Amino acid sequence: MNSNQTHNVQIANSDPSALGLFGLALVTLVASSQKLGITSDVSFVIPWAIFLGGFAQLFACINDSKRQNTFGTTAFGAFALFWFGVATSWLIKAGVFGQSLAQAADPKQFGFVFLGYLIFTVFMTIGALETHKVLFLIFFLIDLLMLGLTLDSFGIGGQVAHKMAAISEFLISVFSFYGSAAAVLNQHFGRPFLPVGKPFGIFKK
Repeated sequence: MNSNQTHNVQIANSDPSALGLFGLALVTLVASSQKLGITSDVSFVIPWAIFLGGFAQLFACINDSKRQNTFGTTAFGAFALFWFGVATSWLIKAGVFGQSLAQAADPKQFGFVFLGYLIFTVFMTIGALETHKVLFLIFFLIDLLMLGLTLDSFGIGGQVAHKMAAISEFLISVFSFYGSAAAVLNQHFGRPFLPVGKPFGIFKK
């Protein structure tokens, strides 16, 4: 007598948000140092934009997708591609792909990119409200960063817009380091070793 049996195999993946947040923390730390005038040029920002801002967050995106986490997949994926795009744009501006491309570059096109990401981060900030407070702070600061970068790219706001972007980016790094540490240590110790704050409970009860 034959019997058909179906076995469901569930593969558990580790939470990739710690690595994704570390990638965000490191690249924004390095990039903000240039905006704040502590360092100069972006030559040594590019590698970290590609490998930490890009690949680390792409890794987190792919693995969040396996965990059926739409929010994490979208957030990490969108910002991984953002940093790949920014790094490539810097390479174009530096003449790596030829002087004709470098000379034809219009910085206002960057402004439209930042405007698009501002729209994106606003609705992602709404989602972050119901995740935890540290993540909400990170997204709120990204809103300010994108607003500052948008205004700066269009020549609006002068030094105020540039300064807002610089300070926001540095604070994104600080809170992302904390969020990364919390994601690792809270899981490692099996308790809230570093509190991240409960969801606001505005849209989800």
